[in-house]
Amino acid sequence: QVQLSESGGRLVQAGASLRLSCAVSGRTFSTFHLGWFRQAPGKEREFIASIVWSSRSTYYADSVKGRFTISRDIAEETTYLQMNSLKPEDTAVYYCAYKFKVGVVATPLVDIDYWGKGTLVTVSS
Repeated sequence: QVQLSESGGRLVQAGASLRLSCAVSGRTFSTFHLGWFRQAPGKEREFIASIVWSSRSTYYADSVKGRFTISRDIAEETTYLQMNSLKPEDTAVYYCAYKFKVGVVATPLVDIDYWGKGTLVTVSS
C-alpha cells in the first residue's frame, strides 16, 4: 500500500507562484513514476506532469509546459510541483498520483495505482 499526501494549495492572485508537495510513504517499488493531475470544477481530471523516481526524467502537458516544473527529493520522499505565472484557469484541485511502471523515460500517466486526496489551488484574477 502506498500513501500520498499533498499540501501547499491555497488562494493566490494571477501571476503568482506556488509550490505543491506530495509526500510518498508506504511500500513503494523501486521502479515507479509520480505525477500530478488536476480537476477544475465541472471538468474531467487531466494529467499535467510526471517524473520517473529513479531517473528524474520528466514529462509535461502542453497546458503547463514552461510554467510548471515537477521535481523529486529522494531523501524527503517527496515530489514537488512548482507553478509559476499562475492563471485563473489553473484553478483546480491538484492530485498526486503513483504508478508502478518500469522505464526511465517519463510519459503521460494512465491507469493510476494510487491517488492522493488532493489540494485546492485557487487563482484569482
